[in-house]
Amino acid sequence: MTPEELKEFSVQAKQRLDHLARFLKINERRKEKDAVSEKMTAPDFWDNRERAQETVAELSRCRSVLEPFDRLTCEVEDFEALVELGEEDEEIFNEAQTASTRLASSMDRLELLSFLSGKFDHANAYFTIHAGAGGTESCDWVSMLLRMYRRWFERRDWKDEIIDIQQGDEAGIKSVTIRVEGEFAYGHLKAEKGVHRLVRISPFDSNARRHTSFASVDVFPELDDDIEIAIDEKDLRIDTYRASGAGGQHVNTTDSAIRITHLPSGMIVACQNERSQHKNRATAMRMLKAKLYELEEEKRRDEADRLRGQKTEMGWGNQIRSYVLHPYQMVKDLRTEAETGNTAAVLDGDLDQFVEAWLRHVARD
Repeated sequence: MTPEELKEFSVQAKQRLDHLARFLKINERRKEKDAVSEKMTAPDFWDNRERAQETVAELSRCRSVLEPFDRLTCEVEDFEALVELGEEDEEIFNEAQTASTRLASSMDRLELLSFLSGKFDHANAYFTIHAGAGGTESCDWVSMLLRMYRRWFERRDWKDEIIDIQQGDEAGIKSVTIRVEGEFAYGHLKAEKGVHRLVRISPFDSNARRHTSFASVDVFPELDDDIEIAIDEKDLRIDTYRASGAGGQHVNTTDSAIRITHLPSGMIVACQNERSQHKNRATAMRMLKAKLYELEEEKRRDEADRLRGQKTEMGWGNQIRSYVLHPYQMVKDLRTEAETGNTAAVLDGDLDQFVEAWLRHVARD
């Protein structure tokens, strides 16, 4: 960059920062943070532990936006100073050029938060992977996806817990549901909703032929307790069964696992991670309420698309990403055209490039 270009970049960075401040409602978040912090100083704050944890979560959500914004503000101010000093010092000018690249990257990262402004984007999420047609092949693909996502959660410092898992008949996993806890978990994870396609030489085929496997990913937010979803008990069929385990001491000896079927919608949820049937039922009901809420939201979105003359393709035809391991190496997102030949890194949890590309794609639309 020339000195003039650096000056122009500095002006644009300041304008972009001001825009982000308005879009992210920084002033409102500071007031909310102060109010929550004041609430936490009350001597009886921890008397109601559940409410206290919700308040702590509110504070964490505020900080997750304010702290990166404040860091970026300091970066912009430092960069402005470097540009000014660089007019008379070549070494500082070179340093300013390097800093401009870092600043642009920081801007991009914070800008992603501005795309996560949906009602539940900040929320924790329930994340489900189902095997498609293909028997053992697809069940093994679910196992690979489960490992990929859990590695991604680990990279983002998110916590995850398997709520329900159904093992494949011979190998792999038929379906698995995970509760994911982390900042903007649902906002990021909704980028993964759809069908994932794998092409590879099958390890289960003695003739080493190429196989195509499918798995679907579904995600819905964990709702706050203050959101009321009316469910008639007469509309529910509740089954109990023995939770699956790894063998030995991990096998449950009681029918503590719960499966709830919502008869009007045909929706099914299950939970088996707790030893208590009562706790499994409570978790399953929370999941059912969240899925029913998401179903109603989806209907509203579809109706809005219909009125706008848009058509949304759903079901197994809704492939979002292709993972090709043979005859060449390529992972490609079919919605954004984002792609990479480093399939090993993707399957080890390097998903940020695809999720970020989708968030920007949706924001442009």
